[in-house]
Amino acid sequence: MTRKLPKGIAGFPVAPFNEKGELDEKALEKNIQFLLDEGLESIFIACGSAEFQSLDKKEYETMIDVAVSTVKGKVPIYTGVGGNIKTALELAKVSEYKGVDGYLILPPYLIEGEQEGIYTYLRTIIESTSLNAIVYQRDNAVLQLPTLQKLIELPQLVGLKDGVGNIDLNIELTQVIGERLEWLNGMPMAEVTMPAYVPLGFNSYSSAISNYIPHISRMFYEALLNNDKKMVHDLYTDVILPINNIRKQRKGYAVSLIKAGMEIVGLPVGSTVRPPVISVEREHYEQLKNILKTTFEKYPKSNKKVLI
Repeated sequence: MTRKLPKGIAGFPVAPFNEKGELDEKALEKNIQFLLDEGLESIFIACGSAEFQSLDKKEYETMIDVAVSTVKGKVPIYTGVGGNIKTALELAKVSEYKGVDGYLILPPYLIEGEQEGIYTYLRTIIESTSLNAIVYQRDNAVLQLPTLQKLIELPQLVGLKDGVGNIDLNIELTQVIGERLEWLNGMPMAEVTMPAYVPLGFNSYSSAISNYIPHISRMFYEALLNNDKKMVHDLYTDVILPINNIRKQRKGYAVSLIKAGMEIVGLPVGSTVRPPVISVEREHYEQLKNILKTTFEKYPKSNKKVLI
């Protein structure tokens, strides 16, 4: 089969909830369309930014349906699967039935396993369908080189997304395995660490801020690839590090701060989140609002469709 792989900046839509806490399909469609209009190279639906842990099966299926109908084959679509092995296998089958390109395998629920156990968990999911599979390395699912070398025998495995930040391990994995896999940076606010990842062969990353300031994501990545050190420095100083400092203030802001940013720029997703994630506190919301106001003034977006 032809395998459409993620390249460049990967979009991770949120799960917009209305005031009753129900999934808002229209808002999700606008979120996805916005990412497409801004030129993001792939869509990862129903993953961490979409509060994967809080979605029921019907909502999960609905999010995929909205993504497929909105994307219309323009870019690859990947879903999130994971948790306990039965649930992961069920969601993998759902993803295959819905006709997406692949899935991102999230860590198993809670328990830490030996390498053989992690290998079996991942292999079982990867072999369950013909879809592309990307392993998300983080928390209790960190692969050592011998484990990944066994997994790459499976043709469905096309990539590894790193959310750990162990540079020694990343060097070993990328230099031994090389172009057999696509390498994605999945660290929290990946722009912060991307300069350390690009030289190792990481050609893609998930950008949380692309949900509300995608032109900054693009400016930053192009500056990084073109070795424009001044632009990289300026974007770090004016935008990326200030937002990252807010994100680190509370657990769960990795999700809720995205929704706050989208609300500030006028995207109709609302700020409702599901427990245990908490909404952004007013003080931090105002701080983000001021950063975004300054961002649009200093780094204007041509023909921007959303306004502060």
